[in-house]
Amino acid sequence: QVQLVESGGGLVQAGGSLRLSCAASGRTFSSYAVGWFRQAPGKEREFVAAISWNDYRTYYADSVKGRFTISRDNAKNTVSLHMNILKPEDTAVYSCAADSQYYGSTYSRYKYWGQGTQVTVSS
Repeated sequence: QVQLVESGGGLVQAGGSLRLSCAASGRTFSSYAVGWFRQAPGKEREFVAAISWNDYRTYYADSVKGRFTISRDNAKNTVSLHMNILKPEDTAVYSCAADSQYYGSTYSRYKYWGQGTQVTVSS
């Protein structure tokens, strides 16, 4: 079992940056792919980025490609999402998810989820 805790959300002006962290419990974190998803009020959950378990392949939504970077540090059991050039439309609750069998953009395929952290981008 894996428990995930997100941190790093907050309020930032458009054009600014934030770094989100996803801290995981468990000694086999390196065996899990991790994805970041976001959900804005009144909208469906949206894929943001994912990173594979041990070869660190990355995958991004078109809406964040070139602005966001996902990375992981398996020694520290953390996955980070560096968000640059933030836009008001990036405002959402951001959640990380992990799965040992799936790496991709479909949220229903991820087994473990964190509680989420709010990101608000003001114009």
